Amino acid sequence: MASARTKPITSLHVVAVPYPGRGHVNAMMNFCKILLAAAASPKHKLKLLISFVITEEWLGFIGSEEKPPNVSFATIPNVLPSEFGRAADMIGFVGATQTKMGEPFERLLDRLQLPVNIIISDSFLNWAVEVGNRRNIPVASLWPMPASVFSIFYHTDLLVQNGHFAFNLSERGEERVDYIPGISSICLADLPSIFHLKDQRLLHLALRAVSDVSKAKYLLFTSIFELEPQVINALKQEFSYPVYSVGPVVPYFNPEKTSLYTTIQNDHHYLQWLSSQPPSSVLYVSLGSFLTVSSAQMDEIAGGLQESGVRYLWVARGDTTRFKEKCNSRGMIIPWCEQLKVLCHSSVGGFWTHCGWNSTMEGIFAGLPMLTLPILMDQTTISKFIVEDWKTGWDVKRETRGGDLLRREEIAKLIKRFMDLESTEREEMSRRARELQEISGQAIAEGGSSKMNLDSFLDSIAGH
Repeated sequence: MASARTKPITSLHVVAVPYPGRGHVNAMMNFCKILLAAAASPKHKLKLLISFVITEEWLGFIGSEEKPPNVSFATIPNVLPSEFGRAADMIGFVGATQTKMGEPFERLLDRLQLPVNIIISDSFLNWAVEVGNRRNIPVASLWPMPASVFSIFYHTDLLVQNGHFAFNLSERGEERVDYIPGISSICLADLPSIFHLKDQRLLHLALRAVSDVSKAKYLLFTSIFELEPQVINALKQEFSYPVYSVGPVVPYFNPEKTSLYTTIQNDHHYLQWLSSQPPSSVLYVSLGSFLTVSSAQMDEIAGGLQESGVRYLWVARGDTTRFKEKCNSRGMIIPWCEQLKVLCHSSVGGFWTHCGWNSTMEGIFAGLPMLTLPILMDQTTISKFIVEDWKTGWDVKRETRGGDLLRREEIAKLIKRFMDLESTEREEMSRRARELQEISGQAIAEGGSSKMNLDSFLDSIAGH
């Protein structure tokens, strides 16, 4: 029996369960693909079978998408009648994910044919850790935002002690916080936006999720160690179990060939259009898949793009008919694209982003300067990283001196200045963006921080 116990494991059944939101589902699926590729390498020769647990509505959205053969979808009921109506009641939706998913998830575990070796759960699904501990299944908590944002939530007690927990943003936004371990000085205005909402229910739901992470067996950050070394090292001191940074968790390889995207496959009309444009001349615009700007602001953005004279490719969801009518040969509006392929295209020279963490990581991987227009949650903090810390972009609101509504004339001037390849400030931003791109590439290369962390994680869960 002793020899059987010490015999190396050659196959593992992983259950992955993301929070039911686009950025979270994408991050979890990308991580599963990266994990599968690493497990199959000569170093590990480990066979992973992954049960990817999503709600029924999400199966309708991604069930037909290409995925590795070792990944199978398993479903649980929707937490609300229509999950994509969650913007209207975000607090209700987040609350439902914490109270209505655990029980059907546990029933699903009972139906799975293979024993479960490990659960990889989105950190916002706090019940997963309790389920795993109750069943003696180790749980790895995947945090799909910057490690710094996790640390801010985790150290909320310090914000309370220093009188920075509930504050009026207009009066105290410029006050700085410099006491969170591993995090350099940061304005109150740059903390995750839910810290300064009058209604604190969403904040308390987030804090509940973060507090339960300490009961997991692993903590995985989708960040790159070299981007946040001080805060990741500080957090390693906080937990008794392994903490790994494994980013960028973006679709940077072809799962079948495990190689970087170097060719354009399954060419789309927008890629053909990009290929007809001059190098670095196109501004790619995408403001996220969930929280969007107002209709009036969309009109101003459309007008600003047109008036700038700059070439652009804009992913805009919803009814975009009125924008498309104004488009000339310099612009294209589409409802969806393979974002990383677009960002890595030679004709794309800049990225206007809402600062979602997945999109930011893709922008870094592609080596692009960014315009930032954060909307909610961690996006305000990520914008601060891009503009203040990394100096690879500009804050659109700050640069246009805009209030609640950014005007097209100011937007046009900013875009023109941002995409001026002859300007010194633009060249400086581009140089720093290329430096981050190099850091990103090194992290996932052999011997890189993320690659070594991924190997250590696999060794640990395989019992080596």
